Amino acid sequence: MHRLVGIETEYGLVVEGRDASHQMEEAAEVVRSLARKHAPGWDYRAESPRRDARGFTADRLRFDPEDAKLGKPGETFGDAASRSDRVLTNGARLYNDHGHPEYSTPECLSLMDLVAHDQAGERIVQECARVYAKRTGRAAHAIKNNTDHQGASYGTHENYLALRSVPFESYAHALLTFLATRILYVGSGKAGSWRLSEPAYQISQRADVFAEPIGIDTLYRRPLINTRDEPHADPLEWRRIHIIAGDANIQPYATALKVGATCLVLDLVEDGWQPHILLRDPVRAIAQISRDDSYQWPADTDKGPIGAIEIQRQFLNEAEHRYRGRDAQTDWTLDAWKATLDGLEMDPMTLADRLDWPAKLNILRMFLDEDGVEWGSDRLVAADLEYHNVDPDASLFACLETVPLVSEERIEAAMSRPPSDTRAGIRGLIVDRLTDRIEAITWGGVELRTESGTLRVDLNSFVGEPLNDWVTTLRNAATDEELLELLKRGSK
Repeated sequence: MHRLVGIETEYGLVVEGRDASHQMEEAAEVVRSLARKHAPGWDYRAESPRRDARGFTADRLRFDPEDAKLGKPGETFGDAASRSDRVLTNGARLYNDHGHPEYSTPECLSLMDLVAHDQAGERIVQECARVYAKRTGRAAHAIKNNTDHQGASYGTHENYLALRSVPFESYAHALLTFLATRILYVGSGKAGSWRLSEPAYQISQRADVFAEPIGIDTLYRRPLINTRDEPHADPLEWRRIHIIAGDANIQPYATALKVGATCLVLDLVEDGWQPHILLRDPVRAIAQISRDDSYQWPADTDKGPIGAIEIQRQFLNEAEHRYRGRDAQTDWTLDAWKATLDGLEMDPMTLADRLDWPAKLNILRMFLDEDGVEWGSDRLVAADLEYHNVDPDASLFACLETVPLVSEERIEAAMSRPPSDTRAGIRGLIVDRLTDRIEAITWGGVELRTESGTLRVDLNSFVGEPLNDWVTTLRNAATDEELLELLKRGSK
């Protein structure tokens, strides 16, 4: 993988004895329960969520009416106290996003680093829930999913650094067809639907919530392609592809395939390639594919009805032709992508040890064998949610045998240490060594208090250098003063 990537996960939260009117404050309290070393003071001045990649700035962003049910009447959201931002020593960010603890991984170049940091996020959020429960006496459950089964949906967003020189329209043109069919292996499965009574089970939790092919909103009238132009990097050279059309995956294999395959499609677009089969209506297609319990997944394309697996194969075959042998991560992704499409074609249930929706379906079918349990029953909805519970003592997923990707040691390390080959390595080190000096912090920079004034550290300045060497040099600084001098020297 040759692309900077990261995942933002909003966690569902269930607090014993508290209803939706307390959701905002309880989510903030869970985040504040973080017992690990961290830095507050996230700087929002550089963020521009209304700047659109199509060349304009939106007047406003729309909000889901369901969000109005979260919090107390008159309660406001967006100030530093309610967001409760924490930046961790592993370079990640944890905060309260509209009543959901959100964990943003550090930037990763390695696919397996990303998987390890995503799993580290699960454990850190679970730690917060346990500390909160011990402090308040109220049990709190963090759920890594995308729906509360009451009409609300919350996101899992992927971020990919991409070339500014490639027109945004070229990315969007290819991604619309890719993302709508990618749910074949990205979907986390869902018992029922909050819009219709049928089907009993669908493969994606997010497919029902999309209303537009392209747009800047993320909370209402959600688009398959998000147009937010906020690169968190040099805007003259880079853009950030912000993907909201994906489910929260608790299977590490599904996470790796989701991101790895998307990276390869972005590579294809940057090499000038475009798919030869296009969906006529991607928004309609993603919902139809999710709901097709025949598992044939036909879709309406500009070439007529074609199965979603065949549509995915056009991307896979071109990537195989161009990139096979490029590096080990590319070859792993190509192998996993092909094996997954083959398995989906033969029998999706053979993939229950690596994809979420077949794994969950197997579990729910076991509950259906019990007396009085049927599709749509509260018992089945509860089992659906418990599949995603990140508490290993309560999680149904934790009972499964799955394909391992990263070691326990690597996940444990990711909970406290950042990747050393991205700017997150320097951010995490600053949080670890200079916590009390931090005045403001973002993805791209840190403001530090020194005896001579404020030192502004531009983390992007280190990117052109051998970052591993820089991180090693900074870690070896014997004193704070020596570390500050090195940061000053490296930040242009």
